[in-house]
Amino acid sequence: MFKTKPIRPDVGAIDTLIGPQVTIRGDVVFSGGLYVEGHIQGKVIAETGERAVLTLAEQGSIEGEVQVPVVVINGRMTGDVHAFDRIELAAKARVQGNVHYKVVEMSAGAQLTGRLVHADALPAGLPSHDGAALPEAWATADA
Repeated sequence: MFKTKPIRPDVGAIDTLIGPQVTIRGDVVFSGGLYVEGHIQGKVIAETGERAVLTLAEQGSIEGEVQVPVVVINGRMTGDVHAFDRIELAAKARVQGNVHYKVVEMSAGAQLTGRLVHADALPAGLPSHDGAALPEAWATADA
């Protein structure tokens, strides 16, 4: 009755692949499509002003903050996610941390231990669009 939707980046081609035998300790800054089957211990941040899609495969994991326009998670994520365009939590997604988003899609089976925070749901008294209370990537997305 329901079809399984393939997990694929919105920008087309995968520009960078982190294979299942790879562990990166440190921050990753990228643009285009990043597909992670391995492990990252550090921040994952999209280049300012560039289109970027992060896809975390079922066997992949990230321990650190993520700031990317489009995020697709089907693996393990520990840390806050700032998806300033949209985020997709696939069936095998296991997220421990807060998810900040504009659009969210969550498949049956995905697990989130944390809060879903809509981009417009800023704490009272904080500026909404000047970037002062937002991660660097959010400020550039609204500009």
